[in-house]
Amino acid sequence: MHSLAPNYLKSLTYSPQDVSTLRQLGEFRGRQELFSRQRPEILETLRQAAVVESSESSNRIEGVTAPAPRIEAIVRRRDQPQDRSEQEIAGYRDALELIHQSRREMPFSVGVVRQLHSLLYRYHPSEGGTWKATDNEIVERDTDGRVTRIRFKPVAAVATPQAMDDLATGYRDALGGTQEPLVIVPLAVLDFLCIHPFADGNGRVGRLLTLLLLYHFDYEVGCYVSLERIVEESKATYYEALEASSRGWHDGQHDAHPWLRYFWGVLLRAYREFEGRVGKVGGGRGAKSEHVRQAVLRRNLPFSIADLERDCPGISRDTIRSVLRKLRDEGLLRTEGQGRGARWKRRASDA
Repeated sequence: MHSLAPNYLKSLTYSPQDVSTLRQLGEFRGRQELFSRQRPEILETLRQAAVVESSESSNRIEGVTAPAPRIEAIVRRRDQPQDRSEQEIAGYRDALELIHQSRREMPFSVGVVRQLHSLLYRYHPSEGGTWKATDNEIVERDTDGRVTRIRFKPVAAVATPQAMDDLATGYRDALGGTQEPLVIVPLAVLDFLCIHPFADGNGRVGRLLTLLLLYHFDYEVGCYVSLERIVEESKATYYEALEASSRGWHDGQHDAHPWLRYFWGVLLRAYREFEGRVGKVGGGRGAKSEHVRQAVLRRNLPFSIADLERDCPGISRDTIRSVLRKLRDEGLLRTEGQGRGARWKRRASDA
């Protein structure tokens, strides 16, 4: 499609900062194997936590929510989904698990895109995996649900099947060129989101494709740190970058740089979190407490001690409690609720 057209790719230029960012990401990728060999048990804990976070955040971005205990029960298969929100969360879990298990056998193709969408809706009556039947729009709504602005008009429904075929072909052709994969992957996701081929679930499929395509080039951090959570925490910037890079897209006159830089920024943050979580565990006196402290300061939403245990594998609950009490005494945290249902939250002046 438009972002992967040969002439468009040739027209892209990169600042010194862009080049530095891509080099840093390559260095992070190169260190993955070292961590995999040194701490496989910690990585498995992180992987399980990331599936929960990703299933929760990617759905919540789209307004699909459920209580945190229910989300964990559904994602860890301790209970069956009871309503539409839980069904969609379970479907996202299944799609994530398929990508983690079978990514090498899942090329970027029309069939794979439709398969991922089908998984999102496998637990409720809505049929997944079919292209939109009517035109759709990306809009902004007010607190009452009224449309206040049309942000973007995607490809018409009648043109969607051909647009998706062209996207898959364009992606394969672009990979045969000289462009860096970390340019091709976000551009493919951008084009997918601009086509908006389904009536619903496009954002979630876009995030699943992000994980899958990064896997193909050994950028595996999304297995251990939830990229979806990082997108949720920077949701305003996500929408701003997407809107900025979709202007003029239908004519191939768009500026992809805002989207590319946002995408790379998410990946950089994920890798820094990953190395922070894995590298500091067992790293000397005070390292575990500092690891917990940094995990707390990364969080903008209310969290429980169980959330921190997932963030900080190998660190005892007593250590986590001690750090939380210290941060509370410093005025950086406050608690909401009591007992097992207690949630911690950074104070507004520090969040």
